Amino acid sequence: MQAITSLVLGAFVAYAGSWYLGFVDGNFALLLFMASVVTGLYWLAERYYFLPGRVAAADQLQSADAQRRADLAKQGINQVDSNVAEARARILAQPWWLDWTAGLFPVIISVFFLRSFIVEPFKIPSGSMIPTLLVGDLILVNKFHYGLRLPVLNTKITEGNKPQRGDVMVFRYPPKPSLDYIKRVVGLPGDTVAYINKRLTINGQVIDTQTVPEFFDEDAMRYFKQFEEKLGDRPHRVLNDEDRPAFVPGNDRFPGSEACNYTVEGVTCKVPEGSYFMMGDNRDNSLDSRYWGFVPEKNIVGKAFFVWMNFGNLKRIGSFH
Repeated sequence: MQAITSLVLGAFVAYAGSWYLGFVDGNFALLLFMASVVTGLYWLAERYYFLPGRVAAADQLQSADAQRRADLAKQGINQVDSNVAEARARILAQPWWLDWTAGLFPVIISVFFLRSFIVEPFKIPSGSMIPTLLVGDLILVNKFHYGLRLPVLNTKITEGNKPQRGDVMVFRYPPKPSLDYIKRVVGLPGDTVAYINKRLTINGQVIDTQTVPEFFDEDAMRYFKQFEEKLGDRPHRVLNDEDRPAFVPGNDRFPGSEACNYTVEGVTCKVPEGSYFMMGDNRDNSLDSRYWGFVPEKNIVGKAFFVWMNFGNLKRIGSFH
């Protein structure tokens, strides 16, 4: 079993290392699921086979020692030099290959359940959601708000709530589902979304914006125009870069792209049924639905709702909308 366990642990390390080095597209949900299954099998084997065997061996040792002492006592020998307690402890001790498998199962299965059905942590890697979310924000995503899904398969098992305009949502990136993206829901199924000359229109209605003080981006070391807009029940802030043109350059052909019309002034799209149109709050610095298309319902991961840490700025901790 030691050799088999070494091979199993080596396979996990090799997979994680290849993922880290970029040789394979890693899938953390799959990795965690496999770790739960493997450690769970070891945990069952430990509880119902290996541990009872060690207990039986320890009891046999203790029984043999008791019998030996009784035989010696009949001969008048009452001082016996032996340390059964220490030997029993060594027999009962979990070997390393069980300690690193069965011993980790309660922790791994707890993380798997929490991450799959309750909340999942993410780190913001880019500035596409500035000013709402900054690079380095560590956020929590509600995994049941839009309905529970089976991990790995992503099959929906409960209905939950429908995404609403203005929600900040994490989803699997349509061109490469192994990647998770975060954007704001702008267009619902059936909506006609237009972003023309940097003004957002939904179903023919221009979304009002209020000018607020400029936002200073510490990474870019410059100020950007900042506006407050309201898509849902609560307002949020967006940025515009005056140096960027209004048209969308280099947009890819994507499923449903025939429902979009691109001009030098911007883009207009009719959102298909069962899909959503997503945009970043950093409007001129966001790779979103204007470029790669719509997010199908099956790609939804969850609703982002809380910054639990930013090691560079502790004031960032708190909820957002």
